[in-house]
Amino acid sequence: QVQLVESGGGLVQDGGSLRLSCAASGRTVSGYAMAWFRQAPGKERVFVAAMDWSGGRTFYVDSVKGRFTISRDNAKNTVNLQMTSLKPEDTAVYYCASGGPFGVGSRSPNDYTYWGQGTQVTVSS
Repeated sequence: QVQLVESGGGLVQDGGSLRLSCAASGRTVSGYAMAWFRQAPGKERVFVAAMDWSGGRTFYVDSVKGRFTISRDNAKNTVNLQMTSLKPEDTAVYYCASGGPFGVGSRSPNDYTYWGQGTQVTVSS
């Protein structure tokens, strides 16, 4: 049984930083595409960042490029999202997702099979 558990969310001021972590069990984070999505109140879940199965390629939505960094720690079997220069519009529930084997790091939520429960990130102005 695959489980993803996010942590690291919280309340931060405009311009602050947070580091989200996603701990996987039941499968490794290597060998599978991994991604972060977010969902603001009343809005659809949208793509934030992804990493391909090899860890060699990363992808970001334009609004977070240069501010967010996705990474993985194979030894700890975690995927992380370092978020800097946070803005109030980054406020959302952030979800970790795991895709199929040898996934390329899709931006579509339909390409991800397993999801975490989400962690709230609130950026105050």
